Amino acid sequence: MTVVGHDEQGRTLRDAVVSGRVHHAWLLAGPRGVGKASFARAAATWLLARAAHGDVDDGSFAVDPAHPTARLLAAGSHIDFRVVEIQENPKTGKLRPGIAVDQFVKADTSIGEPLASIFRTRPALSDWRVVIIDAADDLNRNAANAFLKNLEEPPPNTLFLAVSHAPSRLLPTIRSRCRTLRFLPLGDDHVDAVLARALAATPDVERAALRAVAGGSPGRAVELAQADVAGLQAALDGLARATPAESGARALALARSLAAKAATSRYTAFLDLVPAFLATSARGLGGARLAHALRLWEQATALASSAVALSLDPQATVFQLAEFVAALSKTGQVHEIG
Repeated sequence: MTVVGHDEQGRTLRDAVVSGRVHHAWLLAGPRGVGKASFARAAATWLLARAAHGDVDDGSFAVDPAHPTARLLAAGSHIDFRVVEIQENPKTGKLRPGIAVDQFVKADTSIGEPLASIFRTRPALSDWRVVIIDAADDLNRNAANAFLKNLEEPPPNTLFLAVSHAPSRLLPTIRSRCRTLRFLPLGDDHVDAVLARALAATPDVERAALRAVAGGSPGRAVELAQADVAGLQAALDGLARATPAESGARALALARSLAAKAATSRYTAFLDLVPAFLATSARGLGGARLAHALRLWEQATALASSAVALSLDPQATVFQLAEFVAALSKTGQVHEIG
């Protein structure tokens, strides 16, 4: 597995391992979708391969997919590796609401052996084992306390990598027992590199539109890949150039198309896309036109950011956001997002 970006974070963790003084628990903290979980898995592969065979490069996390350790991990059969994540409820077929305590300390035959079971013996394939918590934000209270006990009484030669999108929500005692690696949104070049690999069959224009709305988060872009972001971008371009007589009908048609349940992903993408579109459209403006565009951006940002949390009516929300975009014609200048 190749890590794109996050060079400093990788160097910090590798240096700690190579020095022989690696902390037992690391908190990978940063925005959702920037690659924290991929980083954790790549780090685990590198560490376990290095510990078992000593034949990997200490200057990167690159491990040949044909390497014995990489093959075991890809097959899900490496006995010194575990991912703790939300699991499916076998009775309902739906995901459980969070990571439960029985995934740590109590055997539930429906979800497999608890994490505690791997600590009853020494690591089998090398001197190390790795546990990824993805994500620590999903731990319910009892599970968080069980994880905290692991951190307070760490099993020998066990590395914990805890992914967190909102570290402030974690128990302070969990944060204090972890060394934190902070992850930032990726630059456009790195986002493009991830999307070129993850969405190889997607047209370039669609990938460019996804990058524009992703905010440095390729994971977010991949989630929105089925949302026809390029189509939404074209609709916004049309609204911004429409005459007053045309804009109302365009806004209503767009609102109706995004209000259906089947359009949830496109609606979510639209909420992200409109403020970005307005901000980009303000570039190069000045005076009263700039002030007008910025007022539209402020209003759209406030509405889009609260729409889901306040359960606002999607059709009314889209219509209002579309009206903000249509009002750009008063600035006399529109710039496409590129």
